Amino acid sequence: MRPPARPDRPAPVSPSAPRPPARQFPPSAAQVSPAAGPARGRGRAPAHALGATGPGRAPDPGPAPGRASERPPRRRRTAIWVSATTVLALVTTAAGLVVFKPGPVRDWLGEPQPPPAAAKPPPPPRPVLAAATSGEAPTSDGIAAEIDALVRDSRVGDLSVSVADVETGDQLYARDAGAPVIPASVTKLVTGVAVLAARGPTHRLTTRVLAGSEPGEVVLVGAGDPTLAVDKKGAYDDAARLDELAAEVRKQLGDVAPTRVLVDSSVFTGDSIGPGWPSDTANSGYAGHISGLMVNGGRIHPQQRSPRSTQPDLAAGRRFAALLGLPADAVRAGAAADGAEELGAVESPPMLRLVEIMITRSDNVVAEALARQVALARQAEPSFAGGAEATIDVLGELGLPTDGIQLSDGSGLSRDNRLTTSLMTSLLALAAGDEHPALSGVFTGLAVAGYSGTLHDRFVGDTTSAAAGLVRGKTGTLNGVSALTGVVVDADGRLLAFSLIANNAPGGLGAAEPLLDRVAARLAACGCR
Repeated sequence: MRPPARPDRPAPVSPSAPRPPARQFPPSAAQVSPAAGPARGRGRAPAHALGATGPGRAPDPGPAPGRASERPPRRRRTAIWVSATTVLALVTTAAGLVVFKPGPVRDWLGEPQPPPAAAKPPPPPRPVLAAATSGEAPTSDGIAAEIDALVRDSRVGDLSVSVADVETGDQLYARDAGAPVIPASVTKLVTGVAVLAARGPTHRLTTRVLAGSEPGEVVLVGAGDPTLAVDKKGAYDDAARLDELAAEVRKQLGDVAPTRVLVDSSVFTGDSIGPGWPSDTANSGYAGHISGLMVNGGRIHPQQRSPRSTQPDLAAGRRFAALLGLPADAVRAGAAADGAEELGAVESPPMLRLVEIMITRSDNVVAEALARQVALARQAEPSFAGGAEATIDVLGELGLPTDGIQLSDGSGLSRDNRLTTSLMTSLLALAAGDEHPALSGVFTGLAVAGYSGTLHDRFVGDTTSAAAGLVRGKTGTLNGVSALTGVVVDADGRLLAFSLIANNAPGGLGAAEPLLDRVAARLAACGCR
């Protein structure tokens, strides 16, 4: 069955989107500016680096504008602190790993500090829970009293629910939480955790050009970077660019004129369209053919909803050929000989940023590329099946509950996927802790209720608006499927993980989404004890 016209409603990317008050969660996009990277890559100087701020709490910024006065004073400090820690982003620079303070977090964490003059050992990634939360944990009975009636509403269909205390990892509420259900795009959280665990947050994907077997022949070799751009007008910020790569190749060729471009996308294998995906996926705007070499996520034009190429590797090769002054018919598939000279290379943003893009935009093509990176890291087949199997293996090695789960892709477009809400809350609690700090990068892309991403136009009604800025989540949408999974700060300042996945919703999205929002809003409003 084909997804609706707006599966997961890709996040708006307008810079004019409103920001939540300073005491609530800031926008989810990390606004990271990569610093000057390796000589082969690109980047900009860092805007702000995080200095020492104590055990992890942000200072109280005082009264905030807008809705701040609507919130009880007791929750403010913890809400701000959790917000700050969940949006910290790590990027690699020539001097090592730098923590950036996007958006309002700059003000909470003090004045910008100049970058170090000399390289220092990179600091470890900071866990979301850098110190204990101040509020008491809610009780199972308390949560049940608040949400039981809502989750049993027939309009939401077969609803699976799990709520967990992030600090302890204890499951506080469960309704069919172990039942495998179609998860839609909350699958991307699983993919994000798996690739951060397998590759690490600083890993980059290197697109290279090698010398061909004949004078002037060059081989464009993809590394599976879905964000690769043609020029500065790419679909993704801070992407590696073909125009810069072409300039480097021209310099290396010297007096030798380019004659032919071979394209090598063999880093990925298998089918380019996922199991159960619509046959016209390439024309849909929300997904496309998956290839180890593509520009702008395979889009024909860099606009977000542009149709995608049916041969993204050859399309990328033609764009590169044009930059070298060659016609389109000078491009064909091929590979370089072993030991061929490297003529140039460009690098993607770090894996942390790619995960953020995937989650913030609910980008299906980026998700599939990252699932294959999990497979490559584990020396498995970099295909739909290989990525899915490798992802499940990584989850199991992290100690997460994998009973009954099934994956057919990394994006959630396939209706063959099955996850449990128990897995999702366990995954979020693990990512927030200090045992695997690299996994905390999965939080930076979560949408902010009422303000950003796929939640920008939700939590605005009378029954849910009080939770705007206090809920961060990833949505999921397919025909008959509506999901919301994320974290929420309750009335006592306790951080809770929740996962709500509705299958067979008889009333469609119009009925299911508001009910899921009301459940999350109830969790935000109560101490539930």
